[in-house]
Amino acid sequence: MNRREALASVSILLGGAIIGAEVFLSGCKNKAASAGLFSTDDIALLDDIAETIIPTTADSGGGKAAQVGAFMKQIVTDCYTPMEQDHFVKGISTFKNACKEQYKKDFANLSVNEKEAFLTSLHKEAKAYQETDAYKKEKELFNQQQEDWVKAEKAKHNFGAGYIKQNYPPHYFAMMRQLTLWGYFSSKEGMTKALRYVETPGRYDGAFPYKKGDKAWAL
Repeated sequence: MNRREALASVSILLGGAIIGAEVFLSGCKNKAASAGLFSTDDIALLDDIAETIIPTTADSGGGKAAQVGAFMKQIVTDCYTPMEQDHFVKGISTFKNACKEQYKKDFANLSVNEKEAFLTSLHKEAKAYQETDAYKKEKELFNQQQEDWVKAEKAKHNFGAGYIKQNYPPHYFAMMRQLTLWGYFSSKEGMTKALRYVETPGRYDGAFPYKKGDKAWAL
């Protein structure tokens, strides 16, 4: 699976655009990439979040086995804009504080049921936040300003502006969930164990037999 196919698969799962996709598809690092954004504890937390979203099963590893935390670090560092990086990193702090406030302990020390309940509540919070009129108006205005800037830069023959334009960020947990799915389903663990995989594709068969419960195919 190449870069574009991997992103297409995840965007179908999420039903929308992928943050950082422009830079990733260009094969370049963000010129504003910042080292040292994440601590070892941050990576462990992101792995734990990914494992809760995609847990280990009898026949496939979960988010930790796929090292999704390290994947998140790489994408945020290399492909996110400074604004997106800042929003994501602050989101980690917000996540930690919200967990402590609700459960009086760190996420790593929660039970499996508590972790699932906490992430479910954040997912609902993220969806509600992104449906508010205030968020929609701010996003529309910001993105229009960025589109106008890209057009102005193209008029100056700066055709790379589209790769570095800023995007108004969604709720921080929406970013974490998006990166979890992207990281997992483009990893060896997700591609070859959670999905069915054939290394060398054969002919197209539109009537290939399918039984309910069969794994989806890796593209």
